[in-house]
Amino acid sequence: MNLQVDLNADLGEGAPDDADLLALVSSANIACGWHAGDARLMQATVDAALARGVAIGAHPSYPDRDNFGRSEMQLSPADVRADLIYQIGALDALVRAAGGRLHHVKPHGALYNQAARDPALADAVATAVLDVNPSLALYGLAGSELLRAAERAGLRAVAEVFADRGYRADGSLVPRSQPGAFVEDTGEAVARTLRMVREGVVQAVSGEVVPLQAQTICLHGDGPHALAFARAIQAALVSAGVHVAA
Repeated sequence: MNLQVDLNADLGEGAPDDADLLALVSSANIACGWHAGDARLMQATVDAALARGVAIGAHPSYPDRDNFGRSEMQLSPADVRADLIYQIGALDALVRAAGGRLHHVKPHGALYNQAARDPALADAVATAVLDVNPSLALYGLAGSELLRAAERAGLRAVAEVFADRGYRADGSLVPRSQPGAFVEDTGEAVARTLRMVREGVVQAVSGEVVPLQAQTICLHGDGPHALAFARAIQAALVSAGVHVAA
């Protein structure tokens, strides 16, 4: 069986390894200024991604620079829609000015995780993406409400899995404040990734085997092991005959 998977990283957040990661991934989720980055860093990251032929996605957030977009908020669907249109539109303009095309949207942090379980919030996110450009793909946690909202809106839904994060039995990610939230060992990250891609399952921290669809694999650009994980995972996928492409 011929397999293909996208390898993405969250970039433009001020981490030092962005240039090296761009040589390994097929998609870049670029911070839109509300949790990290600014117009100049956005433009520089766009230019670098285009030079590498890497697909560009918007990585919008709650307005939460103090907590890197990781604090949950209770905003109205109308406010979420406006906030996302503002951020996606800004990055889209920078990409088009550089001669490129925006490929996808992947919410960041608390917004991503809340939309994974809250249908109303997920619909607000999907509506914002649809209103900006219905040809954009929406990246969301595999099996989540966000993907179901994308499908309801007629968007291309792309199921995302995480090489460097722990899973709970319901398919959600272990909160960062709890034990087992992070995968620290490169060998474990590689083995988990290959199993998710080839078998469509991941082992939860409680031991259950959880089914999931792996269309794109995320590596956090700000993680301490991001570059080492990216190199090892990309090499392992190629060695296993898996085609890495957006």
